[in-house]
Amino acid sequence: MEMVLPKGRNKQAKLPEFAEKLKEISDLIGFPISSRGWGYELEGRGIITKGGIDSVENLVNECRELGLLPVDFTAHEDARAFTGIENPEEKSPMEYIKSILEGVLECQEWYTPDWWDGEEYYIQMLVEKIDLKTLFKDTCEEYHIPIATAKGWSSIIQRAEYARRFKEAEERGLKCVLLYCGDHDPDGLRISNFIMDNLYQLRNISWKDGIEGYDPVNLEIDRFGLNYEYIMENDLTWIDNLETGSGGYLAKVVGGRIVQGKTKNGKPHPNFNLPYIQEYLKNYGVRKVEANAILKNVDSARDLCRKVIEKWLGDDALDRFEEKRGMIRKAFEDFRGKTGLDEAVVAALEIINKEEEKGD
Repeated sequence: MEMVLPKGRNKQAKLPEFAEKLKEISDLIGFPISSRGWGYELEGRGIITKGGIDSVENLVNECRELGLLPVDFTAHEDARAFTGIENPEEKSPMEYIKSILEGVLECQEWYTPDWWDGEEYYIQMLVEKIDLKTLFKDTCEEYHIPIATAKGWSSIIQRAEYARRFKEAEERGLKCVLLYCGDHDPDGLRISNFIMDNLYQLRNISWKDGIEGYDPVNLEIDRFGLNYEYIMENDLTWIDNLETGSGGYLAKVVGGRIVQGKTKNGKPHPNFNLPYIQEYLKNYGVRKVEANAILKNVDSARDLCRKVIEKWLGDDALDRFEEKRGMIRKAFEDFRGKTGLDEAVVAALEIINKEEEKGD
């Protein structure tokens, strides 16, 4: 697909065409991605180089602001979404009753079995960016694995909620595993330590219902990406800096040498000489890969997700889950057959259909 980024004097005139191209690509992708994720998507398609990622992010947002793209064209951060919105029911009372009765005949498909009964492991997943959550969501749903975007290490409630699920699982005799996929940078490679430390901070909490905190001493944390081998195999985009979230940078290259970076206030960065920073600089240099870069190869990324899940659950996990669903179907069918509920519901639906015909 031919595509040129709008810029220069004719930028505004080119924005509508740019927006239409993005819509075409979005239809092919099949799910929304973030504004920055679009930079990696176009880089993966050879439309831009990594130097254009910031420009694409800005252009996408400009198109949204101008109405050239829907404002919800990009992935939406759940944490910023409104709750408490109520929409009037579109069905008439009779149509609503009919839908409920029809649901009785199919409710075995909505009933949630205890998927983890008889399993060895209980798994949850955290990812660094919203694009990864969107990308891995369908696979995680297949395996009934909760997935969330890490909301920063200050999010006490998020940590407490997934820790509580681990606590409940361990009390049932399950071994707990937290899967993590995030940035390839000095702190990203030490994420297991950060996660464990942050969970330990909450081990003494309590909930209103009396449930106490979770001790993560037995928790397995599996950081499955982004890793160097995967980055190189999939030719992901390296960003040539080690800027920090506070506005400083850990290190920079001057005259071919790596020198100490500075904080936002211009002082020498205190973390530069830490062993893990020096080890990272020795192995990878002054560069990093953001988690969004995984969008360059969607199929490979989803395969990465599936493989790490099956590493713990085994490649027959979906068969085991389907057996549980089959048991539920049989239980519902046996109950409806024994009680005559099927016949009663079908008779009620026939009455409603006749009433609808009268209305016509």
